[in-house]
Amino acid sequence: MIRITDFIKNFSDFYSHENFQPWEIIDHLQPILEDQFKTLTDDYVISEDVAIHKTAVVEQNVIFKGKVIIGENSFIGANAYLRGPIYIGKNVKIGPGSEIKQSIIFNDTAVAHFNYIGNSIIGNRINFEAGSICANHYNERKDKQISVLFNSEIIQTNTQKFGAFVGDDSRIGANAVLSPGTILIKESIVKRLELIEQLQQES
Repeated sequence: MIRITDFIKNFSDFYSHENFQPWEIIDHLQPILEDQFKTLTDDYVISEDVAIHKTAVVEQNVIFKGKVIIGENSFIGANAYLRGPIYIGKNVKIGPGSEIKQSIIFNDTAVAHFNYIGNSIIGNRINFEAGSICANHYNERKDKQISVLFNSEIIQTNTQKFGAFVGDDSRIGANAVLSPGTILIKESIVKRLELIEQLQQES
């Protein structure tokens, strides 16, 4: 069993359910955010399904779909595409032209321009250089079910959509690709152009 707080120190401040695995959090993100919407203070400007902290900056032509929460002092660059449910913490930077889908991004993390992060949980103080990808689906395989490798054990997620679970203080290089089901411990380094594929399976 993966203990999320071993990867992301302050995760319990976001959600305190101890028994959920990362992919289960992602699968239940919609009701989790619906509950959080009920507790938001007047520091947020709420328009239908989107809650943006008054100190956050959202540039022109950003598209929101679904439930989205953007925390204080965060920045969303021009032409970004946010497909909820999405939770973005404090002091997060999402670069121009990036796409985020059904993900959680914690505090002080920077996602450069032209990135894709799908169905993922991203910790604190992560840096994604330009063009890096968290892939969330096995397009190339007949068996679309996603498994993860943790402590030399293969764990079945029973889902076909799960990207990456990235521990605090990690660094993802430009144009790197994290394959579906990637698990990165704290302070991981992914080199530029590197492909992380922790499980090899027949297509």
